[in-house]
Amino acid sequence: MESSRERYCARCGRRMEYRKRWASNWAEVRYCSARCRRTRVSKIDRALEEAFITLLDTRASSSVCPSEVARAVRPGEWETLMEAARSAGRRLAAAGMVEWVQRGQRVDPSTARGTVRVRRGPRWGSRASAGVP
Repeated sequence: MESSRERYCARCGRRMEYRKRWASNWAEVRYCSARCRRTRVSKIDRALEEAFITLLDTRASSSVCPSEVARAVRPGEWETLMEAARSAGRRLAAAGMVEWVQRGQRVDPSTARGTVRVRRGPRWGSRASAGVP
């Protein structure tokens, strides 16, 4: 698949597959579904992205788990933030700032299942120009 046809949802961070019905406006497509278009990115989503960045900056270890990020944002209610934390990690991965790993191997955030770790990505040093959505 051509890279010009590869897009990531601005809300959930999942890779979007090209669809024929989007042919006329593929350049403007930002969301993978009506649900993502309705919910958009909230303040808590931005706080989770910042928590990823802060934890990766301050940690001696090279990676964090999305559950650690959720705990950092809302210690008492972290379970309810798990999907939002994974979405924040996928958005950062789409920007190239982080990468997802399982058992030491890099995995696709859009299709990864189970326990994952998130580590600094190839564009980590250039955070200002990474274009985090």
